Amino acid sequence: MAFPLTGAPDTGDTAWMLASSALVLLMTPGLAFFYGGMVRSKNVLNMIMMSVSAMGLIGVLWSLYGYSTAFGDNKFGVIGDPAQFFGLKGLIGGNSVAEVKDASGAVTTAAVNIPLAGTIPMSVFVAFQLMFAIITVALISGAVADRLKFGSWLLFAGIWATVVYFPVAHWVFDFDVKDADGTVVHEGGWIANKLLAVDFAGGTAVHINAGAAGLALVLVLGKRKGWPTTAFRPHNLPFVMLGAGLLWFGWFGFNAGSAVTSGGLAGSTFITTTFATCAGMLGWLLVEKFRDGKPTSLGAASGVVAGLVAITPSCSSVNVLGALVIGVVAGVLCALAVGLKFKFGFDDSLDVVGVHLVGGIVGTLMVGLVATPEAGAGKTGLFYGGGIDQLWRQAVGAGAVLAFSFIASLIIAYIVKFTIGLRVSDEAEAVGLDESEHAETAYDFAALGSTARSAVKEA
Repeated sequence: MAFPLTGAPDTGDTAWMLASSALVLLMTPGLAFFYGGMVRSKNVLNMIMMSVSAMGLIGVLWSLYGYSTAFGDNKFGVIGDPAQFFGLKGLIGGNSVAEVKDASGAVTTAAVNIPLAGTIPMSVFVAFQLMFAIITVALISGAVADRLKFGSWLLFAGIWATVVYFPVAHWVFDFDVKDADGTVVHEGGWIANKLLAVDFAGGTAVHINAGAAGLALVLVLGKRKGWPTTAFRPHNLPFVMLGAGLLWFGWFGFNAGSAVTSGGLAGSTFITTTFATCAGMLGWLLVEKFRDGKPTSLGAASGVVAGLVAITPSCSSVNVLGALVIGVVAGVLCALAVGLKFKFGFDDSLDVVGVHLVGGIVGTLMVGLVATPEAGAGKTGLFYGGGIDQLWRQAVGAGAVLAFSFIASLIIAYIVKFTIGLRVSDEAEAVGLDESEHAETAYDFAALGSTARSAVKEA
């Protein structure tokens, strides 16, 4: 039997996955506000543009060969067949139609089946996974704020998505497919099907992947002028809080949508995502209170994201108590980890390494500790009597993605550096990237000193 399998989709599952796809897409504008508020006012538009541009760039690549590379038939054990669904051929069509017979039993309208991913149209699955690809690339941009050429960002992002994200998505998200007789008609990626590591919604493929890439790019790009002696304060904390709220809202599509059904698994992952995020915020604020004396709004927003990151791979594997433990551990460890950049001297501008790399590792490894068989994934962690079997699988999956992404990202960064260059000039960095890269400013400060009357006259 050919792949993909065809049939009639479930309308309830399809409706939920369409909504989930839209929720995940909303995460990228949310990230743009989150990152945009954290930089200085002269760089806010550039920061937002790095996220928004990822939507356009990755959307085009995904439609041509990205989806096929991630979810096509396994080739060489590491990637999907880029040509199998090139241009999404064979996946775009209309509605399925049930067979219709007349009173005599003769078929008057033949059944029309469409390609399916489980119980939903394959086209909806294509859209859902596209949003994951977009947000993963956009996450990297926070590490290199204030100093990366916009053109160089687009070149790096396009190559990185092709060489790193699409293959890793194949490893983690592409599961074997069997027909009704149990015959494998589609072979997926090695982490999902051979290693059997659990990554429900992207702790490795999204967060560890992006965090490792951010670290590699920072090391090649170098530090911002004045860092770490100059204070680079967030220019708009309400933007940061708005962005965190949009991320939390969209993350329900990210995690609960990864059930690819509208049933009980979506409901349980929705719940574990909620409670882990609450605990992550409190864990971060607790560290700030004891370390710095005062909890901050920036810390609350960062704790929310840390909790979301850590529960992403584990939301289908844990009960409520496990979700709370993962959230608070991630909030505490990520709050502590963001200070490592000062100790080791790498200028991770907006803490992509401290939050996404560390949070992704925490959530991935803790599946091996607190996974409970009552949860949807049916895995048993060390603390529930399962031994270290799942723990070593989680560690190998996390380590493989980290190492591959870091090494490949270093190579890509050096290629871009020695071709078109990575950094803006010192003058452009001092002026700000909004003006030097985009010929725009986010705020018209000149108008603040004029009256309404003079503003009308000037117009």
